[in-house]
Amino acid sequence: MSEREDMRAELPGEVVETYRQPDPREVVEVYTRPLPGVYLPKRQESPLPAKRKKRKGLWIFMGCLCVALVLAVAAFVLSRAQNRAHDRDRFEEYYGEIFEELEPKEVTIPTWPTGRGVELTVLREHGEPLTAQEIYRLVNPSVVQVMVEVGNKMSLGTGVIFTEDGYILTNYHVVEGGSDCYIALDTGKSYQASYVAGDPVSDLAVLKVDGRGLPAAEFGESDLLTVGDKVYAIGNPLGYELWGTMTDGIVSAVDRDVQVDGRTMTLIQTNAALNSGNSGGPLINEYGQVVGLNVIKMSSSYFSIEGLGFAIPSATMDRVVDDLLATGEPQPQPVLGLSVRLEATQLSDRSQGLEVVEITPGGAADRAGVQVGDYVLSAAGHPLETSEDLLWVRRQKRLGDELDMTLWRDGEIVEVTLSLQESMEETE
Repeated sequence: MSEREDMRAELPGEVVETYRQPDPREVVEVYTRPLPGVYLPKRQESPLPAKRKKRKGLWIFMGCLCVALVLAVAAFVLSRAQNRAHDRDRFEEYYGEIFEELEPKEVTIPTWPTGRGVELTVLREHGEPLTAQEIYRLVNPSVVQVMVEVGNKMSLGTGVIFTEDGYILTNYHVVEGGSDCYIALDTGKSYQASYVAGDPVSDLAVLKVDGRGLPAAEFGESDLLTVGDKVYAIGNPLGYELWGTMTDGIVSAVDRDVQVDGRTMTLIQTNAALNSGNSGGPLINEYGQVVGLNVIKMSSSYFSIEGLGFAIPSATMDRVVDDLLATGEPQPQPVLGLSVRLEATQLSDRSQGLEVVEITPGGAADRAGVQVGDYVLSAAGHPLETSEDLLWVRRQKRLGDELDMTLWRDGEIVEVTLSLQESMEETE
């Protein structure tokens, strides 16, 4: 028996996280496939009315007939209600115990120290588009199976190697409540993994294995995605059974705000097929770069929902993961205190800049002397073509940093420096 088969025999089930839309009134019967190790109670049929003894007299017969009709109608209504309740229970059983508690469970996996100078590299540059076959050969070696002991169960998910010395990115809900963690490569080789840090709000976690020369994936900038772009997903739906499955689709929406367990997550929406076990796997652009981390799919016990998957954008990962690697927890984001137009305006001197349309009184931009009507030509030395470019620059900054800006004001160039003292949390 191979090493992979040995591990497979020890895995009793999987725990995954899914997003559920509030159930509508309409009832649609659906089939759900039981997961390994999950018990689904048999559907109970409504009991048949007990046989009545024959009674003499026509009036007794007619009375019993009326009662029987009433009972039949009541039994039918009750049966429908029980079926609806059972469908809801079956849905909860199928998707595991993740909905039982909203408070994050403590992770007791042996830890790996933070503050070692490691960062997640996200590139804005890319090469030529690749075929699906080329993308699979390039990225699949970097995709790992994540196996976490959670009580007497095993949480199964997917992860992505992002450094050659064994740093791995996955979802926090995959490791939540875990006591031990193992990862397996597509070759079948397995490692015991340590826990570096995680953030339940952004649903990101970093793991570390003691390895060298591991196949690290290249990460690309999610802010460059537009609706309709081709994307691919690689993961391990249903654990070992469908190891290394690749699906494809398009970007259905960008910056989609989704409510998940009482918090709002800004995600990439895609119609690439995602299933239980894909959590933590990569969403890949047509250049073979990881631009998202698959996190949830929309499901309903009443509606048949297909093609609604969501991924954490690399723009979020870039900031949060670097914080987790450096300090073990996410740090507050600074604010600039200004609003600009989405696209740059061509100016009279052939330069272009983003027009400032609003200034927050007392904010960093206001204190630096930025005015409504100014045009921001560059920030931290980076030319700006869209508001996403300015947002990217801001994400590289931390509280207490300074940000140099070059402005165009009434035909003159003005240099200012913003002192970033306010955080996003303070302004909410």
